[in-house]
Order: sequence, then C-alpha cells, then structure tokens
Amino acid sequence: MSGIRLFVGADLGAGATVALDAGQAHYVRNVMRAGVGDPVVLFNGRDGEWTAALTGLGKQAAEAQVARQTRPQAPEPDVWLAFAPLKRGAVDSLVEKTTELGVARLLPVLTRRTNAARVNLDRLRAHAVEAAEQCERLSVPDMADPVRLDALTADWPPNRRLVVCDERGDAPPIAAALGNLPPGPTAVLVGPEGGFEGAELDSLDQLPFVTRVGLGPRVLRADTAALAALAIIQALAGDGDRRPE
Repeated sequence: MSGIRLFVGADLGAGATVALDAGQAHYVRNVMRAGVGDPVVLFNGRDGEWTAALTGLGKQAAEAQVARQTRPQAPEPDVWLAFAPLKRGAVDSLVEKTTELGVARLLPVLTRRTNAARVNLDRLRAHAVEAAEQCERLSVPDMADPVRLDALTADWPPNRRLVVCDERGDAPPIAAALGNLPPGPTAVLVGPEGGFEGAELDSLDQLPFVTRVGLGPRVLRADTAALAALAIIQALAGDGDRRPE
C-alpha cells in the first residue's frame, strides 16, 4: 500500500477524478516527494478505501484518478468523547489519540473549571484528519461545537449511556460498572484539569443515562483519563478483536 493516504470529501468510485486541496498538494509534492503517476490511497468516511494515481500536481492543487477499492466501508464503534478543553498541546494530543482509538464524535464541553478560553475547531479537525490518515481508519470523527455542561445534558439522547469519569474515588471501577450494563451507544465524559465541581457531579448523578466510574487509585490527568476510559470501553465492546482486512 502507498505511504500516501488522504481523507477527501469527494465521492469515490472507479474512474472518478478527485481534486486535492492546496495543503494536500503541498504534502504530496514537497513532503512525500511524489510525482504524476505515483499511487495514493483515498478515503472519505462513506465509500471505503480506494487506490488512485496522481494525474496532476501543482503548487496549489492536485488531482488523482481513482482505480479500485481496497476496503469497503465497515461499521465502526459508536463511542463519543465529551471533554473539557485543555491547554493547546494537551488537547491536540487528546484529539489525535482518541481518533486512533476509534472515537466517532468529539464534543468539547465547558465546565465551571474549564481553563481554555477558546476552542479552535479547525485546528482540532485537522489533527483528527491527520490521525485518521495515519492510523488507517476509514472515517474521521465528527467535531461538535462547544457547549456548556448543562446544555449538553439537557439535550442528551436518552438511549446513549454517558460514562462520567469521577475523580472523587467513590465510584465503582469502570470495568465492573460497565460489565453490568446492556450493550448500546456510549459516550465518555472527562472533566477539566482541575476536575469537576462537586455540584456538577451531584447533578450528573441524578440523570438516568449517567454511569459514574472510577479509573483506579491514582489521580490521572484529564487527557490520560480519557484515553484510559476509552481503551477499556473499546476492549469491553470487542473492538480489540477486530482485525484489519
């Protein structure tokens, strides 16, 4: 398989010509040193993965002609992550690593102790795309607009379990808590670097779709907690048993 793998918005099918944007043209031409006729792999989150060949390559744009499908689009884990925005380096890494873990949707949540004043969604989407290209996912997670915690829970889909990482230490271990629940759509909620306020956790505990969980005896950083919780949920759901085709 080619070392150049790109996420595109266009429909993919044998014989189709796909336009690449300026950033992709720069990457293909100047970073990967590819030329006209060289192979690339394309995916769009809908039509599976396809091989293609570069048919045009300029400084600001490029084109590729689609040849054949290498993988059909397949179902992916239906797990969301709701997270309080962190400092720039930490939140960039969080988006990259959770994309690698298969998260379907990322939801920035503003809590009372959230320190990040602004969420750059374009930058976070770019990190998610790059991570999906590198880890050979067939999709890129959806990125929601930031919302306050109370607005998030007020509009929450009732059939989706919200797993709240509770740092207070009185919640049941995550594997035990989730092992007793029926399978279904799931989301993880992780608080800010200073943790949730007690009143926020008390309010969450009253909601019928919420399950509070603990992540062990050590106090984890917010980004570490998100990765730990997602890895456990994916393992319990059997995602680790899936093999690439």
